[in-house]
Amino acid sequence: MDKENCFYCTKDLRLVSLMTKICTIECADIYLFKDQKYPGRCVVALDEHYEEIFSIPMDKLNIYMSVVSKVAKALYNLFNADKINYAVYGDLVSHFHVHIVPKKKDNFDWGSPFTDTDFKVYLDDSEFSKRIELIKNALN
Repeated sequence: MDKENCFYCTKDLRLVSLMTKICTIECADIYLFKDQKYPGRCVVALDEHYEEIFSIPMDKLNIYMSVVSKVAKALYNLFNADKINYAVYGDLVSHFHVHIVPKKKDNFDWGSPFTDTDFKVYLDDSEFSKRIELIKNALN
Protein backbone atom coordinates (compact mmCIF):
# COMPACT_ATOMS: atom_id res chain seq x y z
CA MET A 1 0.00 0.00 0.00
CA ASP A 2 1.46 3.32 -0.97
CA LYS A 3 1.02 6.58 0.90
CA GLU A 4 -1.65 7.84 -1.53
CA ASN A 5 -3.90 4.84 -0.74
CA CYS A 6 -3.24 4.75 3.01
CA PHE A 7 -6.14 5.87 5.19
CA TYR A 8 -3.80 6.93 8.00
CA CYS A 9 -2.16 9.30 5.50
CA THR A 10 -5.28 10.47 3.62
CA LYS A 11 -7.52 10.52 6.73
CA ASP A 12 -10.45 9.55 4.53
CA LEU A 13 -13.82 7.91 5.21
CA ARG A 14 -12.22 4.48 5.70
CA LEU A 15 -10.43 5.86 8.76
CA VAL A 16 -13.27 7.91 10.24
CA SER A 17 -15.71 5.05 9.86
CA LEU A 18 -13.52 2.91 12.15
CA MET A 19 -12.05 5.34 14.65
CA THR A 20 -11.88 8.92 15.89
CA LYS A 21 -8.71 10.89 16.52
CA ILE A 22 -8.10 11.68 20.17
CA CYS A 23 -4.91 13.71 19.85
CA THR A 24 -1.36 13.86 18.51
CA ILE A 25 1.61 13.18 20.78
CA GLU A 26 5.11 13.73 19.45
CA CYS A 27 5.25 11.66 16.24
CA ALA A 28 2.01 9.72 16.65
CA ASP A 29 -1.72 10.13 16.20
CA ILE A 30 -3.88 8.45 18.82
CA TYR A 31 -7.29 7.09 17.74
CA LEU A 32 -10.17 5.58 19.69
CA PHE A 33 -11.95 2.70 17.97
CA LYS A 34 -15.66 3.32 17.49
CA ASP A 35 -16.31 -0.31 18.41
CA GLN A 36 -15.73 -0.26 22.16
CA LYS A 37 -16.22 -3.97 22.78
CA TYR A 38 -12.84 -3.62 24.48
CA PRO A 39 -13.29 -0.38 26.45
CA GLY A 40 -10.50 2.02 25.60
CA ARG A 41 -9.17 0.19 22.53
CA CYS A 42 -6.92 2.60 20.70
CA VAL A 43 -4.51 2.74 17.80
CA VAL A 44 -1.24 4.65 17.90
CA ALA A 45 -0.33 5.47 14.30
CA LEU A 46 3.02 6.86 13.26
CA ASP A 47 2.71 10.36 11.78
CA GLU A 48 4.64 9.39 8.65
CA HIS A 49 4.13 6.47 6.31
CA TYR A 50 6.54 3.67 7.16
CA GLU A 51 5.55 0.11 6.39
CA GLU A 52 8.06 -1.81 8.49
CA ILE A 53 9.44 -1.19 11.96
CA PHE A 54 12.99 -1.64 10.68
CA SER A 55 12.46 1.22 8.20
CA ILE A 56 11.71 3.77 10.90
CA PRO A 57 14.77 5.83 11.87
CA MET A 58 15.89 4.75 15.34
CA ASP A 59 15.45 8.18 16.95
CA LYS A 60 11.86 8.38 15.67
CA LEU A 61 11.18 4.77 16.66
CA ASN A 62 12.35 5.45 20.21
CA ILE A 63 10.03 8.45 20.51
CA TYR A 64 7.16 6.51 18.94
CA MET A 65 7.56 3.57 21.32
CA SER A 66 7.60 5.95 24.29
CA VAL A 67 4.23 7.27 23.06
CA VAL A 68 2.91 3.69 22.73
CA SER A 69 4.02 3.08 26.31
CA LYS A 70 2.40 6.30 27.56
CA VAL A 71 -0.92 5.46 25.89
CA ALA A 72 -0.81 1.88 27.17
CA LYS A 73 -0.20 3.04 30.75
CA ALA A 74 -3.05 5.54 30.56
CA LEU A 75 -5.48 2.93 29.20
CA TYR A 76 -4.32 0.36 31.77
CA ASN A 77 -5.11 2.78 34.59
CA LEU A 78 -8.31 4.29 33.15
CA PHE A 79 -9.97 0.98 32.32
CA ASN A 80 -8.58 -1.10 35.23
CA ALA A 81 -7.03 -3.55 32.80
CA ASP A 82 -5.49 -6.78 33.95
CA LYS A 83 -3.36 -6.82 30.80
CA ILE A 84 -2.79 -4.69 27.74
CA ASN A 85 -2.70 -6.55 24.44
CA TYR A 86 -0.58 -5.03 21.70
CA ALA A 87 -1.01 -5.90 18.05
CA VAL A 88 0.92 -4.89 14.96
CA TYR A 89 -0.60 -5.92 11.67
CA GLY A 90 -0.08 -4.61 8.19
CA ASP A 91 -1.42 -6.98 5.57
CA LEU A 92 -4.29 -4.67 4.61
CA VAL A 93 -3.17 -1.37 6.18
CA SER A 94 0.59 -1.26 5.89
CA HIS A 95 1.10 2.12 7.61
CA PHE A 96 2.93 1.27 10.84
CA HIS A 97 0.53 1.38 13.79
CA VAL A 98 -0.01 -0.42 17.08
CA HIS A 99 -3.36 -1.54 18.47
CA ILE A 100 -3.55 -1.11 22.24
CA VAL A 101 -6.32 -3.19 23.79
CA PRO A 102 -7.10 -3.20 27.52
CA LYS A 103 -8.36 -6.62 28.66
CA LYS A 104 -9.83 -7.95 31.88
CA LYS A 105 -9.61 -11.49 33.27
CA ASP A 106 -13.34 -11.73 33.93
CA ASN A 107 -14.30 -10.56 30.44
CA PHE A 108 -14.68 -12.42 27.16
CA ASP A 109 -11.62 -13.34 25.10
CA TRP A 110 -9.31 -13.55 28.13
CA GLY A 111 -6.46 -15.84 27.13
CA SER A 112 -7.16 -15.32 23.43
CA PRO A 113 -6.26 -12.58 20.96
CA PHE A 114 -8.75 -9.76 20.71
CA THR A 115 -11.07 -9.94 17.72
CA ASP A 116 -13.23 -7.69 15.57
CA THR A 117 -15.78 -10.46 15.06
CA ASP A 118 -18.69 -11.85 17.07
CA PHE A 119 -20.32 -8.60 18.19
CA LYS A 120 -19.65 -4.89 18.42
CA VAL A 121 -20.33 -2.32 21.12
CA TYR A 122 -21.04 1.26 20.07
CA LEU A 123 -21.47 3.99 22.66
CA ASP A 124 -23.90 6.82 22.08
CA ASP A 125 -22.26 10.03 20.86
CA SER A 126 -22.21 11.60 24.31
CA GLU A 127 -20.55 8.59 25.98
CA PHE A 128 -18.06 8.23 23.13
CA SER A 129 -17.12 11.92 23.42
CA LYS A 130 -16.70 11.53 27.19
CA ARG A 131 -14.40 8.56 26.63
CA ILE A 132 -12.28 10.58 24.20
CA GLU A 133 -11.98 13.42 26.73
CA LEU A 134 -11.14 10.99 29.53
CA ILE A 135 -8.28 9.51 27.51
CA LYS A 136 -7.10 12.87 26.21
CA ASN A 137 -6.96 14.27 29.75
CA ALA A 138 -5.00 11.23 30.97
CA LEU A 139 -2.45 11.75 28.19
CA ASN A 140 -1.83 15.44 28.98
